[in-house]
Amino acid sequence: MKQLLQQYAAYNLWANKKIIETANQLSEEQVNKEIVSSFPSVYKTFLHLMEVEYVWWERLKLTEHDTPSGWFTGDFTELSKKLLELSRQWQEWIESANEVNITHVFAYQNSKKEHFKQPVYEMLLHLFNHQTLHRGQLITMFRQLGLNKIPPTDFIVWSRKK
Repeated sequence: MKQLLQQYAAYNLWANKKIIETANQLSEEQVNKEIVSSFPSVYKTFLHLMEVEYVWWERLKLTEHDTPSGWFTGDFTELSKKLLELSRQWQEWIESANEVNITHVFAYQNSKKEHFKQPVYEMLLHLFNHQTLHRGQLITMFRQLGLNKIPPTDFIVWSRKK
């Protein structure tokens, strides 16, 4: 299980770097332009990506705080930096984790204040899968904003390059 999670964490960081590099081709106006999607702009979609990595980290460490959308006011460059920082943090945590850490059942509450208990590895698989979903939405948003050269961010592409 640890080897799979290490791969997913490395892939998540790589894919986030690729999607940020692509977003950096956009103007500030394009990054903030309203687009019909799960989140109303490229910026807000990236904010959600960062927020999810942050919230799950807080849950795992049992130090849950307000979500970043309530306090983060940085520009896209700062947001990108924070997302990559969190992705590296997850990768480092998994690298140093042992089987007990990975299979540990932890308790948390979701955004609706519902209580759950799950093994850490299930949360990690959810986290990385969730990020893939929203990176796919970003690619669609990029196309709507006129970007034509968008690098693939599929797991299989990453695995061929490692």
